[in-house]
Amino acid sequence: MLVYGQALKLPIDENSPVQPATSPYGSTKQIGEQIIKDCCQVNKDFKSIILRYFNPVGAHPTSKIGEYPKGIPQNLVPFLTQAVIGKRLTLEVYGKDYNTPDGTCIRDYIHVMDLAEAHLLALESLAINQTSNIFNIGSNNGFSVNEIIQVAEEVSKKKIPIVIGPKRKGDPSKLVADNKKISQELNWTPQYSDLKTIISTAWNWERQLTKSNS
Repeated sequence: MLVYGQALKLPIDENSPVQPATSPYGSTKQIGEQIIKDCCQVNKDFKSIILRYFNPVGAHPTSKIGEYPKGIPQNLVPFLTQAVIGKRLTLEVYGKDYNTPDGTCIRDYIHVMDLAEAHLLALESLAINQTSNIFNIGSNNGFSVNEIIQVAEEVSKKKIPIVIGPKRKGDPSKLVADNKKISQELNWTPQYSDLKTIISTAWNWERQLTKSNS
């Protein structure tokens, strides 16, 4: 989630200044937000709720629904589970000298089940209150790439083959959400977004997917 570009302070709340995007992906989010705001501005009957995702991850607890990226995954967790299961020879870590305790990027990971619940609450609020709003959807916690890897090794009981690659252009060192606004206004609280649950559901989905395709 790079609506804010390089964050000026952490955690990031909904009133944080929107900085120039540091990637094409971030630009699409900023452009999308502006289009929605413009629609509301010119049509007073048009109301919207913008949900700013941080890093959606994980899978349904039944392992029947999950992430199935085409080609090489562009996000950490599906790439990681594919490396553990043997679909990828190695997991590439992009940079190891960021301004973080262990040198790898820190991100706020939100489980897809919690994200789905946020959507439902946002739709209910919009239908009842007819008021535009913006909410961060994050766990209010940040975890480094190395921490994700360590938990994945614990959950899978497998050693993950890692190579250190160059930094990716536009990757901020840290991005963590302040989720107090949606918690207070919509009574939303993440239920699945502790790190072990996130990785366990993603790993179980990967195993089920591999089994189904074998």
